[in-house]
Amino acid sequence: MDIVCLVFDGLTALDAVGPYEVLSRVPGATFTFAAVEGGTVRTDNGVIALVPSAAMADVGSVDVLVVPGGLGTRRLVEDRRVLEWVGDAHGTTTWTTSVCTGSLVLAAAGLLDGVEATTHWSERATLSAYGATVLAQRVVERGKIMTAAGVSAGIDMALTLAARLAGPDVAQAIQLGIEYDPEPPFDTGSPDKAPAAVVELVRRHLAPAQT
Repeated sequence: MDIVCLVFDGLTALDAVGPYEVLSRVPGATFTFAAVEGGTVRTDNGVIALVPSAAMADVGSVDVLVVPGGLGTRRLVEDRRVLEWVGDAHGTTTWTTSVCTGSLVLAAAGLLDGVEATTHWSERATLSAYGATVLAQRVVERGKIMTAAGVSAGIDMALTLAARLAGPDVAQAIQLGIEYDPEPPFDTGSPDKAPAAVVELVRRHLAPAQT
């Protein structure tokens, strides 16, 4: 089973590494980071560098595709090469997935027209403008497309996918193995739960990146 995660300059680290930590543990799976251009890519804050083992153009058939999000997706949705590659990969996949704003790439490739999907809460309107039916859910599974909300939701998506690929016992064992048992100190992981002042603080922080 070939699992390929598309990586690019400006991705959010956990969007890619979270699913990797889960899906690389699925029995029989081969996990590959494939770069859009080939060579080293850097995360959206420029701190972390990833050295993918393949270039997008060199990847053939894909069983599971993971498209992470991050500021770099703003470029990907305008890159015809990437959108065509994603569309072609989707033709061979058993599962096509995204994390956070990676769903915008799937939508720009024409895969989410009229399809229920999710993304980071700050980009729901953008995803809707691409033709998707946006749900305020952490993980949305429709056919062979599975989308996750923002950043940390990629772990939930990957565990859901692991259960589809290898059964719930294996998925639960992976969850236990990585000790994914979150107990956040604050109940502010959703704009519906966070105080208005906190939501506005995040919106102001994200605004320069969204323009």
